[in-house]
Amino acid sequence: VQLQASGGGLVQAGDSLRLSCAASGRSFSGYVMGWFRQAPGKEREFVATINWSGGNIYYADSVKGRFTISRENAKNTVYLQMNSLKPEDTAVYYCAAGRVGWLRAPDYEYWGQGTQVTVSS
Repeated sequence: VQLQASGGGLVQAGDSLRLSCAASGRSFSGYVMGWFRQAPGKEREFVATINWSGGNIYYADSVKGRFTISRENAKNTVYLQMNSLKPEDTAVYYCAAGRVGWLRAPDYEYWGQGTQVTVSS
């Protein structure tokens, strides 16, 4: 089982990035997919989550209105479109999959390796 996150990079404040997370090794049918991030010296924090059908989505207040999570189940892939990026969005971004998932990291069974997002001011 593998989750491969990609799409990170170095951008300026106000720019956009789209992260992708491709799952392989098993079917994630019915799984909740989520994005978390961890900045240097800080704990991992929830960013966004989406259920299997895409009908239930939730965002952290800090990214609401700027980030959009989506998924393509046929491709076993989840995306995080990040617009109007701010320096405080700088972190390693992790994707995760879980049968329960949602807001809590312990509720996700599978994790990607992380992709670095750096936003300069």
